[in-house]
Amino acid sequence: MNKYVERLYNGVIKENPTFVLMLGMCPTLAVTSSAINGMGMGLTTTVVLAASNIVISFVRKIIPDKVRIPAFIVIVASLVTMVQQLLQAYVPSLYASLGIYIPLIVVNCIILGRAEAYASKNKVLLSACDGIGMGLGFTVGLTLIGIFRELLGNGSVFNLTIMPDSFEPITVFVLAPGAFFVLACLTAIQNKLKMPSATNVTQEEPLACGGNCGSCLGNACAANHGMIEAQKVAEKAAKAQALAKAKAENEKKNIEVTKERGND
Repeated sequence: MNKYVERLYNGVIKENPTFVLMLGMCPTLAVTSSAINGMGMGLTTTVVLAASNIVISFVRKIIPDKVRIPAFIVIVASLVTMVQQLLQAYVPSLYASLGIYIPLIVVNCIILGRAEAYASKNKVLLSACDGIGMGLGFTVGLTLIGIFRELLGNGSVFNLTIMPDSFEPITVFVLAPGAFFVLACLTAIQNKLKMPSATNVTQEEPLACGGNCGSCLGNACAANHGMIEAQKVAEKAAKAQALAKAKAENEKKNIEVTKERGND
């Protein structure tokens, strides 16, 4: 698979921010009362994510390491402000629907996460593809949740009536609890089908802190580093042992072949 296509596939399917990584839950639960709102928030985030990845990748070599996070936030905030002004000018209905969640894109963990994990370490074009892939994956997740909520809560999808007149809308699905219900049901389906997600991981990471980043105070970093380095050393030793074993078997075979030729 082409490395650029792989970045797109990674964001949409393999590491979908909503259903696999479970990131950006605040806008996911807050603005998906309809499919249009979900798609609008997803596409807005995609634009900011792709643009921020491009800019951060372009200037990655001149940003001092100690101030990289503040620098990332300034870049993202500038882009969000421009997108917010464009939405207010040209799509006022969507701007009114998304409200405060547009400026909150600045602190969306997907954007800062990709900036730190990928854009700051890779070339511009790859970073752009990574941002577009993650943004499209986020858009797919929000739109899918919005479709279910709007269908069950209003009997329509993208403001087009789908359900028959006899259908009684389940109002709770367009309210805050409905977002949790729909997300839980979709995640349960993922688990039932054994699809990759943050809730059905079978292999635990060998971290001294147990991987609980929410309560991390930074004092387990050294222990984590030691465990990871020990694991790498063990893997190298296992590979060396396997190579030595294969070499010994080859030498044994060569000796046997030499003996057979001598006997002949």
